Order: sequence, then structure tokens, then C-alpha cells
Amino acid sequence: MKKIWNIVLHLVQYAAVLLLLVASWFGAYYIMGWIYQYTGVPSSSYILQAINIIVAFHLFFGTMMLMGGLFFRKKELAKMKNILDAIRRISKGDFSVKLDEQAEYREFKQIVESVNELAGELGRMEMMRQDFISNVSHEIQSPLTSIRGFTEALRNPQLNEGQRGHYLDIIEGESRRLSQMSDNMLKLSSLESDRSSFEHSRFRLDRMLQSIVLAIEPQWLAKQIEIELDLKEVYIEGVEELLSQVWVNLLNNSIKFTPMKGKIWVDLTADEEGAKVVISDSGVGISKEDLPYIFDRFYKADKSRNRNAGGSGLGLSIVRKIVDIHRGQISVESQPEQGTQFTVFIPIQWQ
Repeated sequence: MKKIWNIVLHLVQYAAVLLLLVASWFGAYYIMGWIYQYTGVPSSSYILQAINIIVAFHLFFGTMMLMGGLFFRKKELAKMKNILDAIRRISKGDFSVKLDEQAEYREFKQIVESVNELAGELGRMEMMRQDFISNVSHEIQSPLTSIRGFTEALRNPQLNEGQRGHYLDIIEGESRRLSQMSDNMLKLSSLESDRSSFEHSRFRLDRMLQSIVLAIEPQWLAKQIEIELDLKEVYIEGVEELLSQVWVNLLNNSIKFTPMKGKIWVDLTADEEGAKVVISDSGVGISKEDLPYIFDRFYKADKSRNRNAGGSGLGLSIVRKIVDIHRGQISVESQPEQGTQFTVFIPIQWQ
């Protein structure tokens, strides 16, 4: 249908040009006839015809330029109006704007594409902002409700010392969770700023992993977990403090969700492109439905279990952000009751 319409449009345009050409010829004939009444008719018929042809073509092209200028200016103004209206809607918070890129915008095509891209990105950012506010409100409300409830319970004069101590422990734990959440949110905000502000250095990754495993020894010994290390000597460039946070978070998760007398494996290998760290455990695992979302902020595969363990749902978001800063990659494989395996690739050179 569109093809037929284009053919009809071209035929109409062609007919209009022919009609204008004929009108210009007759117009030149009558104009020169009026002038010849005062100046006299040239003696040579060739000169007469040449003058008529010149005047006719001047009329034709002059009319074409005038009509074309007015027509195309009107079309350009209409296109610009659509674009300006779209930008005005975006400025008022309407990110559902979508200009038709298939329309004949011609020289405005790049502007149209940029406006659509801007609207799409701002729409996604707005959704993320709303989700973030909703998640923060939910996560903060839960411990505050517990603190308020147990604080009111402490006013009961009939409580014995054991109950009172139990309630105080709960309040302390929830306060600690709020503090941890605030700290993690500040870390994420800092990581999302200019990465050029981080100072990088060259260091041995295998020694870093060994020292972290030793630093968290009380945690895995308390659950009688066996940790097996297979670390090659690897030098990399990066931000030591940030990468240390990656291994601490991943190992803490493995310890947290590995049952008593379980096992954790830490393997480090490298090639000419980068270092690969694999942290595996014999823990409870993650369901297939939850795997795509575990790096999202505040996402908890098992909300009740994570809350009891003191998690805020931000640890893996921080891990992924740090890996991204180092131009690395992180992936996860897991099945319920069959453990979890995180694989982190970090380039040898800081990029």
C-alpha cells in the first residue's frame, strides 16, 4: 500500500511540474506581448523566441524556488515542532516519547535517534530510581519495625533478665544491619563515581587471597568448614582495596550458606590475558529462577534466610561493580543443595 502511494505521489509531482512549465511558457508569452506593445516587436523571430524561452525558464525556476522554499520550510518546521514537543515532554518527566525514525526526517534523522535514545535511557534510569527507593524503603522499614517493637516490649516491667537480654540482642543486631546497609550504599555510590580516582598498583593476587582466607579463619573454623586452596603465582594491576572487598564478600557468602563441616575451594589460574579466580562451595545453592538476579541491588534469593544471616542484598552488587571497574567479568553457576561456584576474571593490565 505504501509503495502504491509513493508511485501516485511521484506521478502527481511530475504532473504538477509539467503544468507549471506550461503555465510559465504562456505566462512569458503574455508578459512579453504586453512589453512589446511599448517597446515594439523584435525584427528577428529567432530573437523573439529566445527572449520568450529565457523569460519562461526564469518564471519556471523562480516559481519552483518560491513554492519549494515555502513547502519545504513548512515541512521542516513541522518536523522541528515534533522534535521540540518530544524534548519538552522529556523535560517534564514523560519518558515514553518515541519519534518515528522511519519518517522522512532526512537531516534531522540523527537528532531523532538521539532524542529516542535519551528518552529510553532516562526511562530506564527512572525505573531504576523508583526500584531503588522502593527497595531501600522496604529494607529500612523492616529493622526499624523490629527495633520499635522490641523497644516497646522492653517497657514491660514483668520481663526477666533473660528476656530483656534477648530483646536487646535483637535490637543490637538490627541496628548493626542498618549500619551495614548504610555503609554498603555509600560504597556503591563511591564506586559509581569516576573510576580514574582509584589508585592502582601491581601486586600478587595469590598472596592477597591467602591473607584474606587467614583473616576470616574464625568464621570458617566456627562451622568446621574445610577450605582448599590451589593458587598459582599471579601478578596483576588493580586497586588492592577494592579487589580485596570482592574476595571477602564472595568468601563470606560461601561460609554463610555452607552447612557445618562443608567445604570451600579457591582456585587461581592465569594466562596472558588475565587471572581467573574460582570460588566454589558445597552449600545450599541457588535456584535457577534466582540466578539471573543475584547481582541486582537488594535482591535476595531467600529473603528470610538472608535476613537471619544479616545480609542486606548489596554485597554482590558491590562485587560486580568492582569487577566492572577492573574491566573484568563475573559469572555464577549453582543448583539447589549442590553448591555454588563464582568465577571472576580480572585482566592482567589495568585498563
